[in-house]
Amino acid sequence: MYLKRNISLGKMKVKIIVFLIVFNFFASHQINSSENLQGNFTDIKVLDKISSKNLLIQLKNGDEIRYKDLLIKSMKCTNSQFDDNPEITAYIQVRDLDSKNKNDVYVFNGWMFSSSPSIKPFDHPVYDIWLVACY
Repeated sequence: MYLKRNISLGKMKVKIIVFLIVFNFFASHQINSSENLQGNFTDIKVLDKISSKNLLIQLKNGDEIRYKDLLIKSMKCTNSQFDDNPEITAYIQVRDLDSKNKNDVYVFNGWMFSSSPSIKPFDHPVYDIWLVACY
């Protein structure tokens, strides 16, 4: 009688240990996947409307890059957690260095969306900017 109780108690401990291992695996996988949503680099494509040339620029978040008359800075970028319709968002600041008033006013300062650039468009007479990737 005592032997049967010990065997059933041992089986129950094994089931609990297996459950905890599986739960820990899935919980750590979920944490790691949410960390991958934030990126350190942002890829944008800049189109010069006058010459019809475009250039892919890789920005490190927090650094500024000068492209002709524009000073472009990516502050933060994120990827969506949905695989079926990926959404890339980035907080981008753009200054026009050729403006007449010379008072550090941003031509664009806000969130840019890769799938819907018309939500908050970049409006400039010479250049156009699209968000391409975040990694």
